[in-house]
Amino acid sequence: MKYLWAPWRMDYILGSKEKGCIFCIKPLENKDRENLILFQGKYAFIMMNRYPYNSGHLMIVPKRHYTELEKLKKKEMEEIFFFLQASVKVLKETLSPQGFNIGMNLGKIAGAGEEHLHFHIVPRWTGDTNFMPILGETKVIPEYLLNTYEKLKVAFSQSMKRKN
Repeated sequence: MKYLWAPWRMDYILGSKEKGCIFCIKPLENKDRENLILFQGKYAFIMMNRYPYNSGHLMIVPKRHYTELEKLKKKEMEEIFFFLQASVKVLKETLSPQGFNIGMNLGKIAGAGEEHLHFHIVPRWTGDTNFMPILGETKVIPEYLLNTYEKLKVAFSQSMKRKN
């Protein structure tokens, strides 16, 4: 039998769970690198998923706490959609994915663990899904999270300067 070690997962499994909404708390902490926040706008922010489906798995989150999509205001929607576009562009330039899954879960029953709506952007590559998640219940992420963060942080800084 062969073993795949993923000791960082134990932090999540055994670690204490934070109280409150992480999407409300994290942007205010002034610890963007630690919290994997890549960019903050006026109405929304871009952060990496700490437990990604693939390298470069991002989330776009409105700063105001919402559970219902229809309650977003026009300016929030505009900034969120701009961040979705910018994220796809940065991911293409930085990680060269061949496709994307972009979506969201609305409501706990739909899989939204956090009752604060947010969008997911998951880069995809040919062959990025194999037998490991099915048979081994393990997802292999090929790069350390903070290495991906550093690449994307630089790319977002440059990309957002060009837009302003």
